[in-house]
Amino acid sequence: MRVGLDVGGTKTDAVAVDEGGSIVGRVRLATGWGADAVVGTVLEAVAALGMQSAVTGRPIESVGIGIPGQIEPGSARVVHAVNLGVAELDLAAVVGPRLGAPIHVENDVKAAAYGAYVLHGGSGSMAYLNLGTGIAAGIVSDGSLWRGARGTAGEVGHISVDPSGPLCRCGQRGCIEALAGGGAIAERWAHPGALPVRDVYDAADAGDGNARNLRAGLARGVAAAVRVLVLTADVDAVVLGGGVTALGARLMGDVSAELAASAEASPFMRSLHLEQRVELLPAGSPAAALGAALVGASTGGPVRGAAEALTRG
Repeated sequence: MRVGLDVGGTKTDAVAVDEGGSIVGRVRLATGWGADAVVGTVLEAVAALGMQSAVTGRPIESVGIGIPGQIEPGSARVVHAVNLGVAELDLAAVVGPRLGAPIHVENDVKAAAYGAYVLHGGSGSMAYLNLGTGIAAGIVSDGSLWRGARGTAGEVGHISVDPSGPLCRCGQRGCIEALAGGGAIAERWAHPGALPVRDVYDAADAGDGNARNLRAGLARGVAAAVRVLVLTADVDAVVLGGGVTALGARLMGDVSAELAASAEASPFMRSLHLEQRVELLPAGSPAAALGAALVGASTGGPVRGAAEALTRG
């Protein structure tokens, strides 16, 4: 039994995956704030999984944890997980002895990319574009996660695509994240609300000029990220996930229109068939938790095996 956890800023999603690659247990609970509370959340989630009938009594082979922040290469140590109130935390040292299993830690977006690849069929190449508070991507090819020379492959959020665009928190103007990141949109919208990006879409539908500009910028930013990922990595598919994708067809319609416009203007862009290569991760998919569960598996075989089991299921 492999356990995987997606530790997010507000909730933690945990799954148990059996030897055939099938998800046999799943729990969700609120994430605590601060290092000690995050450790408590991980332990509570694993304990809750162990209470489920399909998991009870079965030994845990490994625990994978997807978490925001920087993961020190070759370690289970996370630093600068600001959305969790964690400055520095060695999860293997703290959690491993209490669970009696090896602990593997991965950046949450890369874990989600790994899981999305499996859910997508587990073959060829795929980029997972996470549209949340910020923007980042993970790239998987033939079962292997592409990290790059320094682990930054897929960090497309801070590519500037409009030098006269809005100021980004990184100091540049017109970054993809400044246009399409949920946090940047909420800040520029400046109206309180539980779901600011959805409020922007609703206001745009009602004719609000500022909301229309923000909505158009979001579509431009996502379309730019898709073009960057295809032009640099030539992936078979770009799968969109993250909180902003709760907009569903409304978001996809805008992004498709942006990609169609660039295809209309350029025979080269038209030859890439970008509209056909973009899709949404199904709502509620446990991509990050599943990917985290598979982090400890040897590259390639277990990922494809899990894909086969899930697609059969």
